Amino acid sequence: MPSALKITAAAPDPALLDLPWHIPLEDWPEKTLAALPRGISRHVVRFVRLSGRVLAVKEIGESVAYREYELLRDLGRLDVPSVEPVGVITGRTTPEGEELNSVLITQHLKFSLPYRALFSRYLAPDTATRLIDALAVLLVRLHLTGFYWGDVSLSNTLFRRDAGEFAAYLVDAETGELHDSLTRGQREYDLEIARVNIIGELMDLDAGDLLLDEVDTVAVGEMIVSRYHELWDELTRVEEFGTTERWRVSDRIRRLNELGYDVGELQMTTDIDGTTVAIQPKVVDAGHHHRRLMRLTGLDVEENQARRLLNDMDTYQAATDQLGENEEFVAHEWLAEVFEPTVRAIPRHLRGKLEPAEFFHELLEHRWFMAQNAGHDIPMPQAVDSYIDNVLRHRPDEEAILGLDTATLRAIEHD
Repeated sequence: MPSALKITAAAPDPALLDLPWHIPLEDWPEKTLAALPRGISRHVVRFVRLSGRVLAVKEIGESVAYREYELLRDLGRLDVPSVEPVGVITGRTTPEGEELNSVLITQHLKFSLPYRALFSRYLAPDTATRLIDALAVLLVRLHLTGFYWGDVSLSNTLFRRDAGEFAAYLVDAETGELHDSLTRGQREYDLEIARVNIIGELMDLDAGDLLLDEVDTVAVGEMIVSRYHELWDELTRVEEFGTTERWRVSDRIRRLNELGYDVGELQMTTDIDGTTVAIQPKVVDAGHHHRRLMRLTGLDVEENQARRLLNDMDTYQAATDQLGENEEFVAHEWLAEVFEPTVRAIPRHLRGKLEPAEFFHELLEHRWFMAQNAGHDIPMPQAVDSYIDNVLRHRPDEEAILGLDTATLRAIEHD
């Protein structure tokens, strides 16, 4: 006798009942699936379109599904870059009464790609190192919040473009643990897992002829260790200086802000004779530029994109002779006079190519190169037309990659 489905979700969608839960996930009909590239996973994962959004469905054991669902909700509340959990479905059976695994449902991260899809379609020489940089930033953020990942890898991460770099998002949290804080041993073990997994994944890419010949897979994999330690040390180390060098307090905060972090509290202590001061950031929050841009304009973008947009806003403020004006007024004017008209210029059928903020970043780069070649400034409308015709039209669609059929996607995944 088939059992009743049980749906656990913060905001249940009745349309979930329309999906064929009585069929094993690997046998779901093609008409149900959304054509999106999948990363490597130990579990069966499928994408579906439902209620105007794309969901990722992963077949997994019941207890693990509930545990990962709660961990992802916790990470979301902590504002850590990770996929958004939608719900867990248990009680699945076939029409014959055979029990099927439970599923964890998450919302697909728009404009994101697994690392194999990036290497299958973009062969920039420094793609590997930029992905490692992004993963190092993500791992530091997780460790600062007290999250031990337990299975750090490129495969368990999604990547979105971020003003010429990448932003990394955690996808798979089933091995994770959330603590008040992590010991050095826990952090180093996570880092060693990352190093080993990344080297193996890059070797796999190399075996599939997806890496350039000059890429040293071991050296790039080792890079996660040095990049992680550089960032961790800058964010957490104690800095000592003489009492006559108090400007170094502001300098430390400025460096942290430039890295994209805010200091919520700074602990300062002096030695016995009062000649030396030690400072240590106590609460460090990521997203400094993101929050400033959000406050000024309402735009919700990645950190490097926010930095680039803020730089253009500052340039606009100087060019329009408004250096003494309130920045909120300037931001409103820049949004209405520069950013929004530029983004609206993208033809509707090309808007799935890139996020608006990434389009704006690449447009600014394109305009700069045009000016270099021409030897004079290029009007923005001219740069927009040139970028759309010569660059954007030829880019693949990163919002959904709807132009690929399932067979092509499977070839990408298993190449």
